[in-house]
Amino acid sequence: VSLTRKKSLRQNLIENGKLKDFLQNHQYNIGSKYFPSEAATLMSDEPLQNYLDDFTVIFDTGSANLWVPSIYCSSYACTNHHRFNPQESSTFQGTGKTLSVGGISDTNQIFGLSETEPGSFLYYAPFDGILGLAYPSISSSGATPVFDNMWNQGLVSQDLFSVYLSKDDESGSVVQFGGIDSSYYKGTLNWVPISVEGYWQITVDSITMGGKPIACSNGCQAIVDTGTSLLAGPTNAIANIQSYIGASETSYGSMAISCSSINSLPDIVFTINGIQYPVPPTAYILQSQGSCSSGFQGMNIPTASGELWILGDIFIRQYYTVFDRANNQVGLAPVA
Repeated sequence: VSLTRKKSLRQNLIENGKLKDFLQNHQYNIGSKYFPSEAATLMSDEPLQNYLDDFTVIFDTGSANLWVPSIYCSSYACTNHHRFNPQESSTFQGTGKTLSVGGISDTNQIFGLSETEPGSFLYYAPFDGILGLAYPSISSSGATPVFDNMWNQGLVSQDLFSVYLSKDDESGSVVQFGGIDSSYYKGTLNWVPISVEGYWQITVDSITMGGKPIACSNGCQAIVDTGTSLLAGPTNAIANIQSYIGASETSYGSMAISCSSINSLPDIVFTINGIQYPVPPTAYILQSQGSCSSGFQGMNIPTASGELWILGDIFIRQYYTVFDRANNQVGLAPVA
């Protein structure tokens, strides 16, 4: 399935002068996506924040349900998005009948129809809904995720899917269901065991910059998530990184940084299962319309597993990623 890269929701909010209001009104905490119960005292809304590609949906390894807006949604955010009308579907039977994804016809797929989308900020989101690709254990209402249905119905040849995110501004990215395409990566795939079968969660050995530990000194957990655009981690660790790279908060809520820093700052290196995965400043410094901002995001969320990081699209754009359900592992290799 070909993917289309567009402006992030964050960038759209900035350009429309809405980011500061959004951050003030919604107390944004990225960690609530993964641990909503732990975050319940910190915030009440779960903002959506990245998109890949059509209804236009995010292929999101950080969730497990499929949902799209419905005609029953009268929220401001639904007014400029496609809305599903069950009355015009010959196959809709309360729990659905056939879903087509990249030429694969998935029958009897359960999906959610949103009836309200609180917060006007979603009006600026260039996606309609979400197609979750995480484990069924985190699926709401007992719905079987789309990829599980594909595998159970014998529609794909391997119980895995792979993701390539191009560095091109708009085109070239793909998600491949049931296969691996070696033309998208260099060298060999390194396999990392899943530590918790819910999200695509793995163990990270350490995180360093300039050869010095900056976080995760005793190991930590990380979620590989196509539905998150940034690199996220504990608030204190991220604050230290922002200071180290010279990022400072702007009046509209972004973390600004000098574009010239791209040429002088070191890589941030994630050591995973004994292998180093450097992410260069050209990746973690975001450039837009002549200005630059930090690609790091703090999240204040207590977890039983300790320090937690989110390896979002900034990381995945550097490493071809295979999500292997058959063997409960993630494969990583530098993109070609």
